[in-house]
Amino acid sequence: MAGNKIDELLDELQRGYEEAQARMSDPAVYNDHKEAAQAGRKLKELEGPHRLAEEWRQVRADLAAARDDGDLRELVPELEERNRTLEEQLRLALAPTDPADSKDVIIEVRQGVGGDEAALWAGELYRALARYAERRGFNVEQLGSSPNDTGGFKEVTFGIKGDGAYSVFKWEGGTHRVQRVPETESQGRIHTSTATVAVMPEAEEVEVEIDPNDLKIDVYRSTGPGGQSVNTTDSAVRITHMPTGLVVAMQDEKSQLQNRQKALRVLRARLYELERAKQRAELDATRRSQIGTGERAEKIRTYNFPENRVTDHRIKLTVHQLDRALQGELDEFTAALGEEERRRALGE
Repeated sequence: MAGNKIDELLDELQRGYEEAQARMSDPAVYNDHKEAAQAGRKLKELEGPHRLAEEWRQVRADLAAARDDGDLRELVPELEERNRTLEEQLRLALAPTDPADSKDVIIEVRQGVGGDEAALWAGELYRALARYAERRGFNVEQLGSSPNDTGGFKEVTFGIKGDGAYSVFKWEGGTHRVQRVPETESQGRIHTSTATVAVMPEAEEVEVEIDPNDLKIDVYRSTGPGGQSVNTTDSAVRITHMPTGLVVAMQDEKSQLQNRQKALRVLRARLYELERAKQRAELDATRRSQIGTGERAEKIRTYNFPENRVTDHRIKLTVHQLDRALQGELDEFTAALGEEERRRALGE
């Protein structure tokens, strides 16, 4: 990294860090929960890079001193190596990040092609993602689901709460393809089925204003798999957002109010994602560097049961630990995709 370029970035980092510290000790911010949480997140985000910057400055000073002092000259190669390592770490730490990275997420998993086998696969994928969230210390909340008769899901929607949830789960958006012999297959032939995943940052109410006049709200009786009635009141809720045509239906809760609140949360996240997609399209006109678009139609991973293999097509990474991936051990993919994103951001 060129000398003056890194100095500029570090000055900017220092200013941001001092501003974040000042905000944290400002009583007006401290007394406003939302502002305080935001300021706390910002400070936490900058602490790592700030520590690296301090260490880099110290090593640079030591290196200059060693070069000028005959007795310390033998330390120069070691200090130069340390300097290079820290500079590389700093570059990665200062690469631009997605402003939504720190947010909670809402995830929708739907069966794709493959009938009942695809519905079973959607259920397994949902459980793998929920286990991954729990392993990373996040909270998982099921929002709504449409089970089918065979124990799978036509669709399942759930929320993941925790600092940085979006930065972890954004890589899961797209089509997940499974290759295996279904239990119902007497000939032992391998079938291919898919499930699609949509990952959306959860939007705060202040970020997405929804005009109640834009909503058409229908209530009806919820039904379970096979059509039997779950309850005898009109507690299920379907909300249509007229300007965009987006529809969200919720029926898992016993109360109409709770179903309505959950449906609005999902609608808000979808509208927020719609706006972000529009901004990305404008950006992408000038740069074509995304690792993946996160679109449901994009095939991102193949899970091959006979070979116990998982392949991520975006970064050509294959691991022969499918069983562990389904237990929620997905860190290797998350880390590799995050690193690739930072490398590309730096290239720009």
